[in-house]
Parts: sequence; structure tokens; C-alpha cells
Amino acid sequence: MRYLVLFILCMIIWILLTFSLELNNIIVGAVVSVLTSVIFGRYFIKNTSKFFQPKRYFWFIIYLIIFLWECLKANFDVAYRVLHPAMPIRPGIVKVKLNLRSVTARMMLANSITMTPGTLSVDLKDDILYVHWIYVSTTDPEIYGLKVAGRFEKYIKRIFD
Repeated sequence: MRYLVLFILCMIIWILLTFSLELNNIIVGAVVSVLTSVIFGRYFIKNTSKFFQPKRYFWFIIYLIIFLWECLKANFDVAYRVLHPAMPIRPGIVKVKLNLRSVTARMMLANSITMTPGTLSVDLKDDILYVHWIYVSTTDPEIYGLKVAGRFEKYIKRIFD
């Protein structure tokens, strides 16, 4: 089943990249997708039943909207801190406890934090994520955990867990 899911995902990506539904393009895409599925299928996700749950796609769209909004806000925040004459930064590394079970969900959260300006995922060990933050506004782990990871974690949990 996971080979079939990988094949379908590869075909969708191929069609989106080439943006052509000509017969030659579909044949080449199918051949490349079959080769990819045969070679890398054993490394693909084992539980592919999650791919057939439409609510996960709904939450993924919501997550993308939230991510873009948070990214936009973070861009303005970093620009303010860089352009301000006093340069109000208080950098530090914070330790955030995650409530995500799957490795894929943790990786997605770490990447989301890294792609947001002003934060950078440094290390991920089990359910602990270390994040370099441009302005550590509090020393309370629950509060900075919500500020750094909480904005994405609840949506990622609905998508991947």
C-alpha cells in the first residue's frame, strides 16, 4: 500500500512541477514515479492510512494559513529589532517540551520554527526541542513554550498524530 501512496504522491508532484497533461509528460512522470516507488518505497511511511483521511488535509490548509501569518508577523518583529537604534534583542536558547508523538510531526514543528524569522531549532532530542530565540521575553518554560512552539504544535498534532 505504501508503494501505491508513494507513486500517487510522486505523480501529483510531477504534474504540479511540469504543469502539463500531455500524454508524453504523463508517461515520463509515471515511469519516474514507478522507479522512485520501487527504489525508495521501503523507506516510506509504514502507516499510509493517514493519507486517506480528508480532515488531515483540512488541518494542513489551516496550518499553512497560520504559518504564513506567524511568518509575516515574525518578519516585521525582526525588522523592528534590527532597525531600532537600541537594537532590543535578548538572545538565548530555550528548552521546549513537545507534546507530539510521531517523529514526522516533531520534524515538521522544528522546521516550522526554523523557517520563522527570529527563531532557529538547534537540537531535537526525544520530546525536547532546543530553540535559539532572538528575544527571550520570559524564563517561565510554559509561557515561552507556548510562544515558540504552541502556535504551530496544535495544528501539526492534528495533521500527523
